[in-house]
Order: sequence, then C-alpha cells, then structure tokens
Amino acid sequence: MSGEISRRTFLRGTLAGTIVVAGFDTGLRSWVSAAELPNRATALAEDFPTFDGVLLLDDASRAAAADDFGHLVHRQPLAVLKPGSVTDVVELVRFARRNNIKVAARGQAHSTQGQAQVEAGVVVDMATLTTVHKINQTNALVDGGTRWLDLLTQSIPQGLTPPTLVDFLELTVGGTISLGGIGSQAFRFGANVDNVLELQVVTGEGELISCSATHNTALFNAARSGLGQFGLIVRARVRLIPAPPNARLYQAFYSSLPAFLSDLEKLIDDGRFDTVQGFAVPDGAGQWLYQLETTKYFSPGQEPDDASLLNGLAFNPGTQSAQDMTYFDYLNRLARLVAFLRQIGVWAFPHPWVNLFVPAVNAETLIGETLANLTVDDVGQGPILIYPFNRELFHTPFFRVPDSGHFFVFALLRNAVPPTAERAAELIAANRTLFERAAMLGGKRYPFDSVPMTRHDWQKHYQPLWGAFVSAKRHFDPSGILTPGQGIF
Repeated sequence: MSGEISRRTFLRGTLAGTIVVAGFDTGLRSWVSAAELPNRATALAEDFPTFDGVLLLDDASRAAAADDFGHLVHRQPLAVLKPGSVTDVVELVRFARRNNIKVAARGQAHSTQGQAQVEAGVVVDMATLTTVHKINQTNALVDGGTRWLDLLTQSIPQGLTPPTLVDFLELTVGGTISLGGIGSQAFRFGANVDNVLELQVVTGEGELISCSATHNTALFNAARSGLGQFGLIVRARVRLIPAPPNARLYQAFYSSLPAFLSDLEKLIDDGRFDTVQGFAVPDGAGQWLYQLETTKYFSPGQEPDDASLLNGLAFNPGTQSAQDMTYFDYLNRLARLVAFLRQIGVWAFPHPWVNLFVPAVNAETLIGETLANLTVDDVGQGPILIYPFNRELFHTPFFRVPDSGHFFVFALLRNAVPPTAERAAELIAANRTLFERAAMLGGKRYPFDSVPMTRHDWQKHYQPLWGAFVSAKRHFDPSGILTPGQGIF
C-alpha cells in the first residue's frame, strides 16, 4: 500500500507545469490536451485509454525523453507516459499498435546512442513503476523500473543479494535484463539475464504475458537481451543468494599486458576470488599500466589469507594493496565517483562509449593494438575496462558473446573532451573502426554503446540466430512499433 501511495504522490507532482494528453486526433495524427478539446473540429479516437498515470505533452517532458547518458542523439517523442500501473503500459501499447505509433521504454536512460528514444512516438518512463513486491529466500519480484540499488537496500538487510550485479547500481532491472547485464561477479554466475527466473512482458501486440524457462519459453528467451524489440519488461523475478557481510578488495598493477590477461584467465578458472575485473590506466609517462581488482568475501573472524590468494600472480612486486569494506559498500563503490562527476559537470558531457566482447585468443592483439595508439585524451580520462568471463555460464540466446571458452569485455568509456559535437563525431568514427577490427577477430558488441550499425552488421551480430530474431519480431511485435532506437529493423 505504501508503494501505491508514494506512486500517486509522485504522479501528482508531475502535473505541475506539464500538459496532460486528453485524446488523440485521428485525422491530424496528433495528441490533444484537455485545453484543446473544445476547439477540435476533427475526430478524436473513441478508444483513447484512461490512464492511472499521466500521458504528457509538454516540452520539458519530451525534451528529457529525447536525451540519454550519451548526450549524442536527440529524438523527440510526441508524448511521454508516466504509468501509474502495468495496465497503463498495456493500454498504451494496444492503442499505439492500432494507430501505428512507435513506443519505447526508458529506464535510467544509461544508453549512449538514443536506444530508448522514439522520434514522433511515445516514451514510457518506467521511473513510476519501482515497487519491490516480494522478497523471499530464493528470489525477489520487482517492477521493471526498480533500480538494483533499491532492491539491494531491501534485500541485504535480509541477508540476500542477486548473484550478479552491474557495476553501476542506479540502472533499472528491466533495462538491464533487456540488454544483458555484466559485472565483476559474472565470471562465476553468468550475466544478469542468466539469473532471471520469470518475467512479465507487454508484447508489441499489447498482451501482458508471464514467461519463464518452462512457461511461454519463446518469449522468455526473446525478451531477455532482446533490446526491447519483442516486449517491454514491466516486472521480473530475479534470483537471490545469501549475501556475505564483508569484502576485502585487492588491487595490483602489471606492466605486461600478456601477463595481466593470463592472470585474469587463471583467476576465473581457479575461482580463488569472488569478483575479478581489470582496467588499463595511464602510467603518467605516456604508457599504460594494467590494474587487477578482485575481492574475497568473508565474515568477521574468518578474514582471507592474503598471501595464499595472491600467490602465483605476476603483478609488479610491491604494487599490491588490500582494503576491507562491507559487501554493500563494495557493490556501491562507484557512488562517490559518480557523485563527483556530476558535481564537476563531466556526467553531462557527451559519452561516445564503445563496449566490445573479444575472444580470449585474440584479446592481446586487439587490446594491445588499440592501446598502442590510444592516449588519455582519446578517452577523456574515462576508464578502460578489461573484464574476463567464462563463456559456459552465458546461456541467454540473444545475448551475443564470442564463441570461445574465455572472452573479455574491452570497453573505452569515453568522455568527449572538449564536449562538442565535432569531438564526439571523431570518437564515434574511431568506435566504428575499433568495432570492425573486433568483428574481424570474432568479437561482438554490447549494444548500449555508440557504434553506428548497418542492417548487415545486425545480421552478423545475431548469426546464427538472425532468423530466430526476425521470427520473434514478427510474432511478438508484428506491427514493428517497439524500440526503434536500436535501428535493427
């Protein structure tokens, strides 16, 4: 009940200074506000829905929905739905299909190339669907707009946590599941989508369908990592496991890329650490160092054996360090950095990111070649990620990763400096070149980043499942109204 009260309060707050849709003009194909209704000469749609939430027309709401974390693409919708219920999403999609209106869901808008934007369509702002409905010892049932951070603040006091979490906890459950979801624990448990037990999805036909690995399996396999092409995820049941109380965070540095990559692979095979990730960092003299970052979870009185855990690793002697923290503080470790970036304005810079999955056998080639020609200015002092994964733990069909035992994510999380359109365009062109090189080496793209893609690129990305992808689109979104911002169809 408290969740419903807070939602109504939020929705009432959105009305100040906004323009609410009251109808749809079928002749002019435009939304109509309450103030305009008396002066309408053309016919209004008789089947226009009544919403528990609000459908907004004002410039501020539409401008906000025409931006994302990338700040590179700006597709202006004609309206923004702030749903007061799952039924609102169903009714909107049904109406949109009858009237050939494009629709996309917006979570925290952490995409970087307009993936959740809709030109002249409707954006569903999932920020009003954020209820954590139920937590038990094995799973949690949450709305699609719930942030992972919000789930953790309720699950950790009960000693529970999702097995795999994204590094940035302000992302939404629905948005992450639509993409894939990776982090420092994924080498052990697979991606977020591999730890989903059940979904409620509003398909492109406006049907609300529950699906799982044993029920409506085709939709379950399509919606997970489906990039919003087959349905909008409005609720999810995600797996939970016991949460450890503490984490010891280890860091060490390497000068040798081959030694660094070799140790990353060794660590995800022997499982001595609970999390494993890596970074390329500037050495201050125009070259790169490689930073290993791992954790070991523990309970008080059962502290890890540092010497045993670090034994046999080839990092530069004397560069290792260790720090104890709570499990939650480890998971939320980016919070201070993000707050600082927001404070100094860098969060609002264009972010032409590139995120690639690279087979381990070719990782040294691609990463080495790229870094040899890369400067700190080319990433705007943004981080460079190098995370290792075990392919056998990635089971979701449409989450496309290299077909190799081990693979790495290689990500340049660029800030465009100076923050101009010209500089952003230069970096996007560089992303395309890097993507093409990665594809030649058996790599795949993690498609929330900024890489221009042709239809042929998408076909290659999904092979040998492109036919299944197209078939699922025809079945679950036959009118092709959902999530056009990805540019697949």
